[in-house]
Amino acid sequence: MNLPRTSRRSFIRTTLAAGVAPMFLPGRIWSAEVKPNDRLSIGLIGLGKMNSGHLGDWLKRADTQVVAVCDVDTTRRENAKKTAETHYSKATGTDYKGCAAFTNFEDLLARKDIDLVCVATPDHWHALIDIAAAKAGKDIYAEKPMTETIHEAWTLVKTIRDTSRVFQTGSQQRSSREFRVACELARNNIVGRIYHASVGVGGPGKPCDLPEEMMEPGLDWDLWLGPAPMRPYNSILSPRGVHNHFPAWRNYWEYGGGMVTDWGAHHFDICQWGLGEDERGPVEIIPAGEPNAQKGVKLKYPSGVEVEHISENGVTFHGENGFIFVNRGRFILKIGDKEVANFSKNDSKPPLKDQLDLVEKEYLANAKVKLEATTGHKDNFMECVRSRKRPIADVAIGARSVTTCHLVNLAYRYGQKIQWDPAKLDFADGTGKADWLTRDYRGSWKV
Repeated sequence: MNLPRTSRRSFIRTTLAAGVAPMFLPGRIWSAEVKPNDRLSIGLIGLGKMNSGHLGDWLKRADTQVVAVCDVDTTRRENAKKTAETHYSKATGTDYKGCAAFTNFEDLLARKDIDLVCVATPDHWHALIDIAAAKAGKDIYAEKPMTETIHEAWTLVKTIRDTSRVFQTGSQQRSSREFRVACELARNNIVGRIYHASVGVGGPGKPCDLPEEMMEPGLDWDLWLGPAPMRPYNSILSPRGVHNHFPAWRNYWEYGGGMVTDWGAHHFDICQWGLGEDERGPVEIIPAGEPNAQKGVKLKYPSGVEVEHISENGVTFHGENGFIFVNRGRFILKIGDKEVANFSKNDSKPPLKDQLDLVEKEYLANAKVKLEATTGHKDNFMECVRSRKRPIADVAIGARSVTTCHLVNLAYRYGQKIQWDPAKLDFADGTGKADWLTRDYRGSWKV
């Protein structure tokens, strides 16, 4: 079938109205650049709390159609399928049955009609699925932290470049105005030269020590574990069915990196954006100095700036003449003795938008450094799918950010000072060990 673009849209409308799943040809077949009005097909892999939210977003978009979902839990998988088909049934006034459901992500990726995938599995699966998706010719919106190890991060970068795929890391704070404004203020030395920054996220993970529990039928536990070590089922790792919380698998080394990689993939990312360190990263990582510490690791950057991991959530840039604090729904700018802006969600002060308008007008109107502004993280991804440009949280950005998070975790885990070479992506001066860069993989799963 070789329809022109206008006929393709008519075909989609017709098949939707008939309640049939249109077998889309990938948008890239129609032209070198995906046309703005083409509706691209998307599959979602991992249907826990995060991707359930993403599912709602993709269903609302006029430029995407959800044609497949995948999860190792039968209830989550079937619930996502029902959610998609109910949405399209209401939209078309038909009994729409066009969303396929898969247990194994490889079966979803094998479908040639899928243009895009949205991946939101536990962290230990991220790299393997993202790499497979790129090799299958899909553009990828993938949740953070980007990978489970440093080796995986840079293997994924190479794969994305080799396959010419568009990859958006789900570090959505890059698409939030308060974070962009904070970083522009820092990059333009509005509070003087930045000499210190603090990143507030929770602590590192720990080895998994959960006891065995009985598991009801309907979960492919072996596939949930995948490349991770075999261990008995525990509901803390994979709560059965549809749930409305973030499971605690992220607290264990085998499946995540604690809050250092979870929230850290957001806040260390913003810190490096504000310091202009997206293309480098730290060169020295200093441990906290006490066993089982949850904060206190320090990072030193080539510019001489020191970044400290603290407990209070958010990012603070300390300059010679003031400071900038930013978090979701929080923004403070103090220059000298003047508090220029101070907003939190519970304040009765001028709205955040008004305060950001004032700051941009007074301090950034003629700024030398202007950072990319987006209308939304998924909007930016879809724009780049069409243009084939790199999105605001491109794979290399995600790799630098998650590398920093992993280095922080290594300092907590081993209690040793680390010298890091950001160009060679390796330890320096006799510090560190090669096996710290990777992990053991179970069975045939390898990166």
